[in-house]
Order: sequence, then C-alpha cells, then structure tokens
Amino acid sequence: MHKDRPFDPYGAHRDDPYSFLADVGDEEPVFYAPLLGAWCVTRREDMVAVLRDDRSFSARDHNPRPAVALPEDVSRMFRTWRGADAVAVGSLDPPEHARVREVLNAGFTPARVRAFEPTIRAIATDLAERVAAQTEFDFISAFAVPYALEAICRRLGVPEEYFERCRTWSEQRIELMMSQRNADPDRLREYARGLMDFGAFARSLVQERLAAPQDDLISELLHEGKAGRTLTADEVSVQVPTLIFAGHMTCAEALGTLLYQQLRSPGGWAEVVDGTIDTRDLVEEGLRFDSPLAGMYRTATRDVVVGDVHLAAGSRLLLLYGAAGRDSRAHACPAAFSPDSRSATHLAFGHGIHFCLGAGFARAELEIAVQAIAARMPGLTLAPGLPPHHRPVFPLRALTELRVRQQ
Repeated sequence: MHKDRPFDPYGAHRDDPYSFLADVGDEEPVFYAPLLGAWCVTRREDMVAVLRDDRSFSARDHNPRPAVALPEDVSRMFRTWRGADAVAVGSLDPPEHARVREVLNAGFTPARVRAFEPTIRAIATDLAERVAAQTEFDFISAFAVPYALEAICRRLGVPEEYFERCRTWSEQRIELMMSQRNADPDRLREYARGLMDFGAFARSLVQERLAAPQDDLISELLHEGKAGRTLTADEVSVQVPTLIFAGHMTCAEALGTLLYQQLRSPGGWAEVVDGTIDTRDLVEEGLRFDSPLAGMYRTATRDVVVGDVHLAAGSRLLLLYGAAGRDSRAHACPAAFSPDSRSATHLAFGHGIHFCLGAGFARAELEIAVQAIAARMPGLTLAPGLPPHHRPVFPLRALTELRVRQQ
C-alpha cells in the first residue's frame, strides 16, 4: 500500500533533499509527492529502465510546471514564446527526436569540443585573473555564472552585448516555469514579455547566420550538418534558448557545488592545487554528489509498472537523478563526498536517447575552470559565516551564493 509523501524540495527539503529521499527510498523507492503532482523514482536501476523505454514514457512534458495558475495572457506568451507549436529537442519523442538530435550531436563531438577548448581556457583564465584581485567574493555571481554563460554563448555565436540579456531571459524563464506562489501579475507579464524577446532574438540571430555563416554552432546547424543533414531556421531557433539556458545554468550550478564540497572537506582546496585529487575525479564526484539537475519528468503513455508500483497511463513521474547518485546499490559511501575514479556512475547527464548532448562540453568546461581557479587562487577557502542555501528552483540545484576568501 503506497501513501503520499510530504516531499517539499522548495521548502523543508530545499537544502538537503537527500536525507528525506534516502529514508523514504529504503522503504518505498517509488512514492507519490502531492506537492509535485508526480511519482518520484529514487532507485538508479528504475530510472535507467524508464529512460530506456521510449515507448512507454514520453519526454514531451519533461519540464516542471508552475504550481500556481498564471494569468491567461502570461500563459499564452509562455506557451508560444519559441513559436507556434515549437518543441525543443529535450521534449521530442521518437521518431522526430532522432533527426533533430543527430544534427545537434554533430556540434558537440569530441573533436568539436577539443577545437573549442582554447576558447574556454581563455575565458576561464581571464575571469580567474580578474576575480583573483578580490580578497573575498561570491563565487557564484563573480565566476561560475559569467564563465558558463560566456562559454556557451561564444560556442553558439551570441554577440557579447547580448550575454547579460540571455542571463536575464533565462532567469525569467525559471521564474515562470518554477513559480510556487502567487506573484505580482505585472511582474509575471514582464517575465513573459522577456521570453517573447528571447524567442525573437533567437530567430533574428538564426536568420543572420543563415544569410552570413560564421565560425559558430548556429552556423554549423544551418549549413554543416552530418552527411549533409541540417536543421531549418525555425528548428534551430527553437533550440537556441534551450542551449543557452541549460548550457550555462547547470554548468554554473555544478561548479558551485563541487567547489563548496571540496572547500569544506578535510583536505580543502590544497588537495586540488597539489594534484592529490585529480581534476576529472573532482568534477565527476561533484556531479554525482549533488546533481545540478536533480531530476527530470516523464509521462507514462500506457499502464506501466515502475519498481513495484502499478501506474496508469498519463501518470507523471519525476526521475530523481540526484537520488540515483546517492543510491547505496551503486555507491559504497553515497553520502560522503570523496572524489575518485568510481564517481562517473552518476546520472547527472541523464541516460538513453535524451542523454545530455553537451555532456562532453560541460565536462571540459568544469575541468578547465577548476584548473584555472587552482592555478590563480591556490589559497581559496570558505569565508566565515553561515552555510550557503539553495534557491527554490527545483529540480535545479542552485546555490544562492558561495562566499569564498583567498589566504
């Protein structure tokens, strides 16, 4: 007999959802959370089974939904800001998904990532140099967010004068998509109009690259697809905001998490600086220990069984990737932050056909950032004060700030 569980990642469990999930998961690895309107899946093996079964589970409605009713005009803009009936690749099901995904994958091959690494390294080095001039600062706002934003924007070909606006538009999307309480209607309209501007900007930029290609990802998607396959201007325009949004927010969140956890560990940052901890192991452990995307939604397309729970067609599931990283069946000491070569069994990038297409790019970003910070700020420590808190933007796992100090 399954009962509802008071899982509240926006409130009581915002900073530490894992203690609650571990306690419940041992007894009931698939449980219903009324606040989220979804069946939460906590075991890695169950998540993998769902992600491999594209016939029984749809990704069409994979994003969180606002918990409050939006004004009608706001709701209309929120539905149409990308364009009429426009669907980003993360929400596509087979067979449409395969064609779009194949072209997008070509922009993030290992060779493409390696070719772009000098640019990423230059961004990281320059920013680390500037930030290092401060004795104490918020690592999230001073380094993590601007670094990740510039890296993905430069890969896409976004003009520098639009970087900050892309960040604002992404924040406005979060406010609408993850709204959990009634907000000022005028402010919601401001956010929705911002998203309309985001969509218009993406379409304008794509049209520019269609007419005059440059050395960037948007041009590649339009003109240089694998085996001659490309996307239409409308199809590329739909993907651009998602690549900007997901490409910088999750990277910034992961960078904040791994830095915070290592700074508070017994060996501190010195173990990274002297090479005791391998950069790649630190990155993978940060992704495992507290996934920047705590989960992703799926919808059952027919009656199914997940774990030992029978679910009717139309049931909404939340696959808790973060909980998979703490699954004792996959990790010997799941609640301990301990970088080693076994950390890469996490699901931070998902699994199956929707495995994060930018995973290699993200790993390169994170490793290069750690190296740049270690080289320029070897004496980094946590600043005195209360532990940092997380923003109420679940399923993202974003620290509000991370105050650090140089010794």
